[in-house]
Amino acid sequence: MSKTSDQMELRESDIVSHYAAALGMLDGFDHAPRIGEAAIEAAPERSSGVGTRRRFRTTTPGLVTKRTAVKEGVQIIERIEAVGDGALVTPVQASVMNALRRALAIALAVGDQFAEATGLADLKRANLEGALAGAKKTDFAELLSAEALAVSYVFGNATAYLLASQATEVTVEVGEVEEILTDNAQLALHGALWELDQDIARLASDDAHLVATVLAFCEALMEKVALRAGNHGRLASFEATTWKVEADGLVIDGFTPAHRAKSSTLTMTFKKPNEVVGNHIAKYQAMKLAKMLMAYDFERKLNPFAELGGFIFTFMGDGKPGTGKTTLIQMMAGLINDYCQDAGYAFRYQNLSTDNIDSYQGKSGQNAKAFINNVLDPNVIGFGTIDDIDQLAGKRGDRQSSAGQLEITAVLMESFAGANTVVRGNCTFGMFSNYPENVDDALRQRAGARFLVDGPQTREDYIDILYLLMGKNHDIPLGDHEVHAAQEIKKAVAASFESHSKPHEEGLVRVFERVEKDIGGLDTIAKLGTYLKGIQEADERFTGRAIKNITDAVKVRAMDFELPDEWMEQPELFMFKDYDTKKAMIEELRQPITIEMVIQEINRYADSEFRYADKSDEVAIENAIREMGRMEEAKRRYLESKS
Repeated sequence: MSKTSDQMELRESDIVSHYAAALGMLDGFDHAPRIGEAAIEAAPERSSGVGTRRRFRTTTPGLVTKRTAVKEGVQIIERIEAVGDGALVTPVQASVMNALRRALAIALAVGDQFAEATGLADLKRANLEGALAGAKKTDFAELLSAEALAVSYVFGNATAYLLASQATEVTVEVGEVEEILTDNAQLALHGALWELDQDIARLASDDAHLVATVLAFCEALMEKVALRAGNHGRLASFEATTWKVEADGLVIDGFTPAHRAKSSTLTMTFKKPNEVVGNHIAKYQAMKLAKMLMAYDFERKLNPFAELGGFIFTFMGDGKPGTGKTTLIQMMAGLINDYCQDAGYAFRYQNLSTDNIDSYQGKSGQNAKAFINNVLDPNVIGFGTIDDIDQLAGKRGDRQSSAGQLEITAVLMESFAGANTVVRGNCTFGMFSNYPENVDDALRQRAGARFLVDGPQTREDYIDILYLLMGKNHDIPLGDHEVHAAQEIKKAVAASFESHSKPHEEGLVRVFERVEKDIGGLDTIAKLGTYLKGIQEADERFTGRAIKNITDAVKVRAMDFELPDEWMEQPELFMFKDYDTKKAMIEELRQPITIEMVIQEINRYADSEFRYADKSDEVAIENAIREMGRMEEAKRRYLESKS
């Protein structure tokens, strides 16, 4: 659960009171690097006669410190002004300077709040007066270190948030942040700014690269500080408090990155539901899921469907090439996009593709993590897709899987069902593949729902898709057929679900018939459990996670209703209601779980696993036969050449 209901306002007056100190840091200070190694010179001096900016030296309130001998001037403002031709400050450069000043002031204000809440402020005053008791020195040092980590993280977090609107497609690689200092908050900020100054000098050749460098630095800073904070014992107060900066819409929630609620710019061609021919269950569940997402409550940061059960966080769509997986993505993204526009919500769609596999060690994992975090952002409605996941995510133990592919597999597994996975119900992830048998077993089982994308099946389906794709530029008569009648979703879905009352795959049919013969009809929990055990004996990969996915699918069936279209078209009827009201409205529509639902969902899930296993075995056998044939032919040619 989010802590947004207990947000504290970070007062604007408290932030503004730190503007002078923040500007002083940007204007100039001396810093002797302790960990990082300088790769560039100090900030460039101005031309003769113009004069340089003043060097700003500050002392940490409450601290008695000695200054070291050798210093290096750090002048961020002049460093930024030197980007490009340096003739005039550009609007982008001004935005970066203002964002840095604002972020520093916010970080210092949070540091003050932390100091007051933990008693550090009293210890600072006692230390300044020379009255700090010896028994308190350890507490003093530990709290100063905790404040330094909190302030460093907030600085990176706030800067990244404030500059998000300036981001472009340009990216840079800053590497690991090294100058992480935890003596006190001011020294921590000096270390961070010193390293940022170095990165700007190395990488910021123009305005786009300037913004990219600052954002990349902030991301690396937050990651490193959060890692250090995990082993610190005095940060409970910071992690337990949520601050809201009203003027910026910024929420500071411990070591959780803040993201500006910004929609994706979608360029895809959207499809209407009647343009998806066949694929009845997949289409129906995608349409339901699009509406489920709109029940998300931005105040509570939770979706009633996620609390009641029945929300699909991850799903896998599999089918032969050309059966409509891309069309299904276009339909679902189009529905969510339209609903969000009606409600005024930010919608973010992202696809993880093979372009994200990088030869640089660790970069593929970073790309996958960034994809996950962007879609998970609790301030937006998110839809993330992973097309051709069998090519993108490596199969563990497969010698042909690259290091980058295995990195992506590890990130997806941890994100979809890891110890820290939190399902708020604001987003969903769809994995799509023509060859799901090539997907790592553990990753595939993290797909909570299975959408079989089998394309058109009946005569009516084929007439519909031909009519649809032919367009209007012809005079060919339609003939004896009612267009799209076969695509009437309720009727088609009922028939599709009913077909799963018995298994489809040959291996599962044998298990089903044997169990039914031994114990009779599957009409009790005990008999269903016996059936599940029989499936596990036939396929050892059918584990407890499979049972969880089946029960989640059953809960989805209990929510086997579509939210009324008018609720989407008129947001005040549902989407703008408070959380408890939305939850009550959904509960009224919920249906009881039946034995038929459970049997159908067991068969649907188990059919998919047997289908994957059969395909995998068949492909392996075909490959072995092909290899044997090649070896036999090579041997024959070799013997002929010798004779």
